[in-house]
Amino acid sequence: MPSPTLSPAVGVLLPRDLPTHLILPFARRAEELGFGSVWVVEDLGFRGGVAQAATVLASTSRIRVGIGLLPAGARNVAFAALEIATLAQLFPGRTDVGVGHGMPGWMRSVGQWPRSPLTFLEEYIDSLRALLRGEGPEVRGRYVHLDGVRLEKSALPDVVPDILAGVRGPKSLAVSGRVADGTILAEPVTPEYARAALGHIGATRPHRLVTYNIGSVGADPEAALAAARPGLEWIGEPDWHAHIAPLPFAAELVELRAECPTREEFVRRLPDAWVARLAVAGTPEAARARLAELGAAGVTDAVLAPVGPDPLGALEALTGVV
Repeated sequence: MPSPTLSPAVGVLLPRDLPTHLILPFARRAEELGFGSVWVVEDLGFRGGVAQAATVLASTSRIRVGIGLLPAGARNVAFAALEIATLAQLFPGRTDVGVGHGMPGWMRSVGQWPRSPLTFLEEYIDSLRALLRGEGPEVRGRYVHLDGVRLEKSALPDVVPDILAGVRGPKSLAVSGRVADGTILAEPVTPEYARAALGHIGATRPHRLVTYNIGSVGADPEAALAAARPGLEWIGEPDWHAHIAPLPFAAELVELRAECPTREEFVRRLPDAWVARLAVAGTPEAARARLAELGAAGVTDAVLAPVGPDPLGALEALTGVV
């Protein structure tokens, strides 16, 4: 289990729709500004996670690069191990890899949603970690089959990257606790949700908790909260119930979403107090206090997603919490 800390490592999320010409300037600037990590996104229809990670790693010198996240059904585990080991060899100690089920709708649309996502993910992560450690596991699982497969000694990384599970449901969180080096929680993550997730994870060995949150920081708290709102438009949907359920206003939030015909109206009507709980937003002092609360709840790595039409400007503003 992660030990509570008041100072989670602070990273930033590279927006999935960032214009191509801004990807490398964004990553380099994140490094210059002192962020501990930059996380790239692999979402269907946007950009590949491994290619982005490799490019960002090659274009920076210090910052850790996380992939959040690779859908297990999209890559054979042995070939995923090749890609991850190569990144870890070329850039030792700088890579974190998130693996998850993938969004069910996306995975069904490409014919890669298993009958038992939990079994598949457990077999996959267990086998992936074994391959990266140089083992040659003989796996005859329900979904993963390995027969005499191992990475050559010359292909093994000196520093094996952490493999984290990007999951949200109680049963998936328990799988993460059994087989992964850490868990990635998608936004929004409140201290209440972090504690609830850790309860389901139940890890008995060191286990990182990486959390994503909308980040909006500025001298004008009202403007910062207003900028954060669009990033919260999804939280009223059923898939996000686990994030909301531990909150004291969960029932009211569900009622509000039911009243609103569109997500845009829903997010517009969110009370400021709720927005402040659902994002790391406000003045630098308020944002730092929120990060301290997350650290006290067991978060080891807080990843902030900049918002607004000027991603580089939003990135600069987030330095108020570093």
